[in-house]
Amino acid sequence: MKFVQIIDYRTERPDGMNELMDKWVEQTKGKRTATHSVVGKDRSDASHYVEIVEFPSHEEAVKNSHLPETDRIFQEMVALCDGMPSFTDLDVVRDEQLNTATARRFFHEIATGGNLGAIDEVFASDYRDHDVFKEEETVIGSDALRRDVTAWRAAFDFTFNLESQIAQGDDVVTRWAWYGTHQGAFMGIQPTGRKCTMTGTTTFRFHDGVIQEAWWHYDVLGLMRQLGAV
Repeated sequence: MKFVQIIDYRTERPDGMNELMDKWVEQTKGKRTATHSVVGKDRSDASHYVEIVEFPSHEEAVKNSHLPETDRIFQEMVALCDGMPSFTDLDVVRDEQLNTATARRFFHEIATGGNLGAIDEVFASDYRDHDVFKEEETVIGSDALRRDVTAWRAAFDFTFNLESQIAQGDDVVTRWAWYGTHQGAFMGIQPTGRKCTMTGTTTFRFHDGVIQEAWWHYDVLGLMRQLGAV
């Protein structure tokens, strides 16, 4: 079971604390078991900080605490704090990646399901699109995305299978497989009725809870071969 430790502390020396955390990351490289760390500052009290450290399990957290580097860093951390930090140990019973869920809305609800009205909920109005299939390096605007989805849905009856998703910072990377039947004109190719498959990867960058930018990489040449165009 995933495990999280919350460290609550006060300090008047945040720069020193940041340098200390950088030191710990460097010294424990290849040995630490912590997988993710977030530090937050209290908006109503500038000296109050909370750090959330994530581990694969409680057992891995114990291993991490027994590292000599961790013990040394902890002693230095206490010296930078106003008083003793407090620790709260939590077993994770639910872990919802909100950005990954929003990314899935595009593939399932918008692209496959045809709910184009949801585009304004999921994408920024000045959304920036980078697509290997387009001549323009960057296309701006959610309306351009709406036109793209409409064109693909007119040309193919398709579904997506999401193979995997990785979330890091503001980015969500989705590896997908696409399955379609050619039922309408596509790039000048009249309907063939052929069943096609294609794989690809999409990186969505989020800002304020909506998709601000995307990079699309997929097997265009393979699709054109299946349609008989190559």
